[in-house]
Amino acid sequence: MTDRNATSRADQAYADFVEVAWPRHLRLALLLTGDRWQAEELLQDSLVRIYERWRRLSRTDDLHAYLRKVLVNNHTLIWRRRRRENLVHEVPDRPGPSDDFSAEALAVRDALRSLPPKQRAVVVLRHYEDLPEREIARVLGCSPGTVKSQHSKALAKLRHVMSEPVRSR
Repeated sequence: MTDRNATSRADQAYADFVEVAWPRHLRLALLLTGDRWQAEELLQDSLVRIYERWRRLSRTDDLHAYLRKVLVNNHTLIWRRRRRENLVHEVPDRPGPSDDFSAEALAVRDALRSLPPKQRAVVVLRHYEDLPEREIARVLGCSPGTVKSQHSKALAKLRHVMSEPVRSR
């Protein structure tokens, strides 16, 4: 009977974590992917990975930092698999449904999409999650110098993309 109680307590702790983490990390996943459905799928896959290791991870100091790292790594893995190519049988006549975003938000989202995954992750973690360079380096598994150089390149590209006339995008 003790095993069942321990299991239910662990599952309840996980459910409580997901309830708190879902809205916060969904925004991060959305910024990484640029698409609501891909973001939800990415977050769900990342939470499943955490659940598989929950007994060990539940003793971790900062589960949110760990989830951020899993999100970024999963996004990079998915991006590498797809190689930016999305083949379809027929080209749609019109774009699919989108969330209500302002023109400025759409421009920023499109500019973020133009960045390679690592640069996008650096920009999102730095400016959206407001993490310091050392923490970003830890999440991405690289040196702080790499974070600085990727951030610099990303901002230069974003400035260039955002300064282009709208009709050329």
